[in-house]
Amino acid sequence: MNVETFFPELLKKNKRVIARAISYVESEYPQAEELLIKAHQHSGLAYRIGVTGPPGAGKSTITNQLAKLYLQNGKSVAIIAVDPTSPFTGGALLGDRVRMSDIGRNENIFIRSMATRGSLGGLCKKAIDAADLLDAAGYEYIILETVGVGQSELDIAKAADTTMVVLVPESGDAVQAMKAGLMEIADFFVVNKCDRPAAEQAINALKTILMLRNHDEKTFLPEIVKTIAQDNIGIEEIAKEISRHQDHLKKFDLLSKKRIQRTKNRIKEIVEEKLTQNLWKQENVFSFERLIEKSFAQKISPYTIAEDILNTFKLNLSQKDENGNTASISSSV
Repeated sequence: MNVETFFPELLKKNKRVIARAISYVESEYPQAEELLIKAHQHSGLAYRIGVTGPPGAGKSTITNQLAKLYLQNGKSVAIIAVDPTSPFTGGALLGDRVRMSDIGRNENIFIRSMATRGSLGGLCKKAIDAADLLDAAGYEYIILETVGVGQSELDIAKAADTTMVVLVPESGDAVQAMKAGLMEIADFFVVNKCDRPAAEQAINALKTILMLRNHDEKTFLPEIVKTIAQDNIGIEEIAKEISRHQDHLKKFDLLSKKRIQRTKNRIKEIVEEKLTQNLWKQENVFSFERLIEKSFAQKISPYTIAEDILNTFKLNLSQKDENGNTASISSSV
């Protein structure tokens, strides 16, 4: 891949090129980092919407209907649907993409399923990189839909400008709801399938929780949107609530602060990833295994071994020879 000739096509919303670019990022091709660096220079205009909640709440249906509404209003939309990882191929199971096939042919929409790849936060790190590419391509709204793993879906709040939590009347009583980490990350709530008998009880439980939150002038007071997504009921209200939250963030200069914090988190993740990759290079792993064999018989604490590994790694960084060779891990115990 020649990034110089490849990247301009991405900026033109060439779907085939965008799909290949995301595949390069997922597969960690050597040019992927260069591609992301160039994309960053053109990103920052898209508004990122997170859709999360427990499995079976109707997240995909809401995402599908919301995308249709934006398309009808002349907007361009990109959807990143994070699916469970296939145990056989390691890829996404593509369930969400199949359900959204009715809008997939529209020229103003791009849909991509991505695998969680072991991420417990409901959102894989490569999905954030993919969102950067779609942002650079000029999509106005990027919808990030998570896999739906319950209380662990906290990554979405860091990646999105507005996060909606989708629940159903059977999501649980007020006590269970307060325990869930989902309650903390929501900018607003959607109670889907609200034609069911327990809907009002669930809404009242949510209102009780919201009343317990600390409020000040800059606090966004979320509404609870009632929907029957399969019948396209309540979708316009969701769009209005997203717009209301966006206006609130801009009014108090919270959007830029939120994005700065997101950048800080991403930089930290990248640094940690690069350090980990350098630390566990193959030559270091071999030395590490020999150290373990030697230390096990002597009953040396894992903390002592870890400290020795880190000290040796620091030494490697400061004592590289002219050929770029580094010392292998050796025990000082």
